[in-house]
Amino acid sequence: MAPLDARSRSVLPNSAFAYIDSKGRRRLPINDPAHVRNALARFEQTAFDSAAARERARQRLLKAAQRFGIAPIGFFDRQLRNARVQGEQAARAARFAKLPRGVVTFLLADVEGSTRLAHDLEDRWPDLLDRHWRVVRAAVRRAGGAEVDVRGDEYLAVFRRPIDAVNAAATIQRRLGGSDPANGLRLRVRIGLHTGRPTIADAAYAGVVLHMVARVCSAGHGGQILLSSAAQKALATETTVDLTFRALGHYRLAGIPDPEALFQLEGPGLIWTFPRLRVRLAPPRKRLVAMADSLTPSPS
Repeated sequence: MAPLDARSRSVLPNSAFAYIDSKGRRRLPINDPAHVRNALARFEQTAFDSAAARERARQRLLKAAQRFGIAPIGFFDRQLRNARVQGEQAARAARFAKLPRGVVTFLLADVEGSTRLAHDLEDRWPDLLDRHWRVVRAAVRRAGGAEVDVRGDEYLAVFRRPIDAVNAAATIQRRLGGSDPANGLRLRVRIGLHTGRPTIADAAYAGVVLHMVARVCSAGHGGQILLSSAAQKALATETTVDLTFRALGHYRLAGIPDPEALFQLEGPGLIWTFPRLRVRLAPPRKRLVAMADSLTPSPS
């Protein structure tokens, strides 16, 4: 394609361009087949004044392609792909707008031994995991929570009230029961709960709050429910029927600078006995400092 120099552009009529912006600048020349093909390739990289201006330019470009006998298959593919991406982004933003803001409690459930199970079960693994998450979804929904994300063997939900997250976690562990009746397999989840104020970025939760709930969850074992100190403190004024919290000590969680106190949820229908947590205990001196900090009353 021969480039258009300033003199060549100046003698072309406005009709030789697909788009003329609000400042009179003529963009996307369509004066010959080569330039039409170039305009089709560059269309999505062009900044338009408005959606209406974009649509007018698109129609002019397509008419030029038809005039020169060019089938813009790749152009339509890109248009459809971009429309799909924009639709998905709009849907995600609309769904996220309904989720709670401020201080919330996150529940993260993770299937224990998922890599081994996926390898052993092969094609049967997706169906088993789908049945598994249906149980989790139902418990979250009944407790008043909202699903945030599902990524393979991890399920993230959010709750306005920490007590609802605790009740959902207990229901999940009771109903899963440690096995899949269709296969006779032991399929257990570990659950972590953390309360905090997440940041919001690109229609999604972000920040250290999500890192914390992931670390709390990964510290446990299948069938176990662990709470961070923030989640346990948030429940101090709540009444839980037959549920108690057992202090397990202070631990070093990856990426978290200070030792974190972890608590285990216990009650009827829940497993109480587990191996040692899958994280290291904090050194004694740091445990004492962390305990002192947790007992220091906040200034009024």
